[in-house]
Amino acid sequence: MSVKAVKHEATRVGVLGGGLSGIAYAYFSSRMGFDVTVLEKNSVPGGLMRSIVEEGFTFDIGGSHIIFSKDTDVLSFMLSLLRGNRIENRRNTAILYKGRLVKYPFENGLSDLPFLENLSCLLHFLYARIWRKREPGNLREFFYNSLGSAISEKYLIPYNEKIWKMSIEDMSLGFIGRIPNPKVLDVVKASLGIGSEGYVHQLFFHYPRKGGIQALIESLKSSVQEHVVTGFEAKNAENESGEWVVSNGHVEKVFDRIVSTIPLHDAVRVFNAPRYVKSNVERLRFNSLVTVAIGLEELNVKGLSWLYIPDRNIHPHRVSFPSNFSPENAPEGKSSILAEITVKPDDRLLRTSCDEVASMVIEELDKLKIISKNKVVYRNVFQHKYAYPILDSNYQECMERIRAFFNEIGVELIGRFAEFKYINMDDAIRNVANRLGIHKVSEYA
Repeated sequence: MSVKAVKHEATRVGVLGGGLSGIAYAYFSSRMGFDVTVLEKNSVPGGLMRSIVEEGFTFDIGGSHIIFSKDTDVLSFMLSLLRGNRIENRRNTAILYKGRLVKYPFENGLSDLPFLENLSCLLHFLYARIWRKREPGNLREFFYNSLGSAISEKYLIPYNEKIWKMSIEDMSLGFIGRIPNPKVLDVVKASLGIGSEGYVHQLFFHYPRKGGIQALIESLKSSVQEHVVTGFEAKNAENESGEWVVSNGHVEKVFDRIVSTIPLHDAVRVFNAPRYVKSNVERLRFNSLVTVAIGLEELNVKGLSWLYIPDRNIHPHRVSFPSNFSPENAPEGKSSILAEITVKPDDRLLRTSCDEVASMVIEELDKLKIISKNKVVYRNVFQHKYAYPILDSNYQECMERIRAFFNEIGVELIGRFAEFKYINMDDAIRNVANRLGIHKVSEYA
């Protein structure tokens, strides 16, 4: 359905950052009649949703992405953008626990555990549900209250501490929206070996047939190609007599309004924020990401979508199988794996040579019998400074002061690291639509 544009005279909007939020903002606002320009520092937009195609393999270099959503309107919009370039998959996901595959989520795979561990998980789960204690004050207490001590200690706590690189007691309840809260009957059935599914909203997911997840970005960008300027790193932005002048040190762009989707840690420098704002941004914690792309000269017969690894002695926390997302992601007769490792921003892995990181991960996956190192025909490593915002006990207080500053100077913050929220693709699109007053996103496809 086409949407009639409403002209907004002399409203030149500059969008800093060409990730999903920035491109989506340009897509919607241009259809509403705004004169919008996206300024992206890299040669290719997409941010964490970038994909590469090399030697016949396609990898999402910012971590494994799939298309799903509880928001049926946004889901319809994303699928419409891809048109025929998509494929539907049924999730086949597991947790590697003590050398065995346990169905994901953990509480739905209890029958895959040894009998005594299965029984322990079930009894502690029922005890927690019957004898709930006081309201939880942190994520550890929430886990114990909702799923019991056994499930928490065997999987939830080690996995979450591995991915977030912090003690579970220091994690705020802001994470709860992303944590399972299963029905008692489903967990009892799982313990008895009666099939049940968790996270049913992602049981079936979609993925581009060709081009990786960046195909979604390219579909959005194709409608606003002339509005996207790549290779432009904003180094300074000042309001001069009611107009915003954005400079990369050589060229200036002038706008009536600014939307920032770049990380706050960069934005405070670009907008010359006062010391108290910078100090609050410095208190915000985040994790970086290292991804290792591996091509194999054999088919992956397990048919897995992705695999969680809570073992802290193994670097990757998750391994996905892109060639199982789409047959176009690997050459015929070959398969692919993408290993993801979260690290702190000062971790040595971000300074280690790519070849050394790849060799380390390949050895670990070979040891776990996930791959055979002798079958590796392609390897590559990608490092991302900004990947996962951490909502610790300082988060709320710091963000209130930061938002107040940007509101005062008239800069709108949108996106994962601009708002410092852990949001998925569908959240990002809905968020942009809400800011622009759009209720029915699918009408803009």
